[in-house]
Amino acid sequence: MKVLHIYRTYFPDPPGGLQEAIRQISLSTRACGVEPGIFTLSPNPVPRQVRFPEGIVTRSRSWAAPASCDLGGLESLRQYRAQAESVDILHFHFPWPFADVLHLLGRVKKPTVMTYHSDVVRQRALGYVYGPLMRSTLRSMSAVVATSAVYAQSSPVLTSVVDEGRLKAIPLGIIDYRDDPVLGRFSPRCLHRLQLGDEPYVLALGVLRYYKGLHTLIEAAPSIASKIVIAGSGPEMERLTALACEVGANNVVFAGQVSHEEKVALLSGCRALVMPSHLRSEAFGMVLVEAEMFGKPMVCCEMGSGTSYVNEHGVTGLVVPPEAPVRFAAAVNELVNDEVLARKMGAAARERYERLFSGPALGNAYRGLYEEVLG
Repeated sequence: MKVLHIYRTYFPDPPGGLQEAIRQISLSTRACGVEPGIFTLSPNPVPRQVRFPEGIVTRSRSWAAPASCDLGGLESLRQYRAQAESVDILHFHFPWPFADVLHLLGRVKKPTVMTYHSDVVRQRALGYVYGPLMRSTLRSMSAVVATSAVYAQSSPVLTSVVDEGRLKAIPLGIIDYRDDPVLGRFSPRCLHRLQLGDEPYVLALGVLRYYKGLHTLIEAAPSIASKIVIAGSGPEMERLTALACEVGANNVVFAGQVSHEEKVALLSGCRALVMPSHLRSEAFGMVLVEAEMFGKPMVCCEMGSGTSYVNEHGVTGLVVPPEAPVRFAAAVNELVNDEVLARKMGAAARERYERLFSGPALGNAYRGLYEEVLG
């Protein structure tokens, strides 16, 4: 069974959470007997094909990327059509409007699956223009996958456009690397630059984007009884560092971009992972899955997206309202001050990871869906 994943960008170009999600689906389904491939655009598509463990990546030129929407030309259409004709199933990843154009003009009659990662939240003007084509594409899919049942029920697009028989819920997942002799290895010395010592700390991890709600974490910081490590870089860095100075958040450590080894060390050593994202652009929160893999409790916000599905309130961690610094600080302190509770929730998080978000769980779920649409 051959499956072609279609998305606007992919490794080795600069990575993001959605590209990593595609990689995990590809690797997990390959372990279940599927042969995946990826079609993508790149501003510098040389070489045209790149071989990775998850499959062969075919790249066409991206001529422009307005509003993070990479656009190709006629060459892209020709390459897409050639790749699509050679596989059994086409697997689109939403949102990428140019993929709708490829699907419409390519006219390749194969079973189609779309993983719906997020509503179009910020680019409202684009949403109005793109709306008719988007709805047509969604209606043409053999199956549309939301990353959680919560998101499927709360997305106005999915509830209004996709009928119940074609709407599925398959959570994202990550192949376990915690005990991998290479990927899970780290030296405690790799965190020496952060001067964390032996005291407990909580960790926020990821690209510093507008929807991550890190202003809430920093506003809560003076009331949190531990160090707070913010690991990652991004467009919000300058604003967040200025806010930390303004509110006197002396317990916040900006780690900047961290290596994989440093990330493993931070996840292994933290008391809890905190994710104050406040907008539905945070549709799932892969970093929550990584925290569960490491057996760590979490604090996140209720936005009606998949974050509160990954982090089950009162079981694997705590869920509070968005942009509520006092409530957020209280939840974090509950885990900082009660190590027994943190360990109990961490153990529950690891069990939930193995059951719902591990490589075998992800691979078997998508393999079953592929067989269903082929049938």
